[in-house]
Amino acid sequence: MTLLSLADLAAILPPQSRLLGIDPGSRQVGLALSDVLCMVASPLQTVKRGKLGQMATLVRDLAREHGIGGMVVGMPLSLDGGFGPAAQASRDWTLALSEQTGLPACLWDERLSSAAVNRMLINEADMSRARRAEMVDRLAAAYTLQAALDAMPRRQT
Repeated sequence: MTLLSLADLAAILPPQSRLLGIDPGSRQVGLALSDVLCMVASPLQTVKRGKLGQMATLVRDLAREHGIGGMVVGMPLSLDGGFGPAAQASRDWTLALSEQTGLPACLWDERLSSAAVNRMLINEADMSRARRAEMVDRLAAAYTLQAALDAMPRRQT
């Protein structure tokens, strides 16, 4: 399976299916879920990063449970927009996850998503550091997925 552009993913997404947003970190992976109209992203959960096979099993289970038809995975481009080692690792991981799950995927720029979420949690929610650490990955996944949903061509319903 190859990685798709956002427009190509939107074009092949079955009607009434959801997108899974993934923020892959080195220790934890944040997950978010779109609604069936692909207009709103909601945080889902944070899981410990393990072996790819474990993640593929979890994603397949979530796909069956929630009607997920595709994935939007955060790609950590460099601050200057360059494609560095972290972006390459994210690309390789996403390609392997897509192949193991059978779900189409696209990469979406997630630069500073965790920083933006942390800033929001500090300034607007006045959350403690421990509570922020517990939530930041799934919120970063929702932040990235929402940005992709906002840029995605509207599906015909």
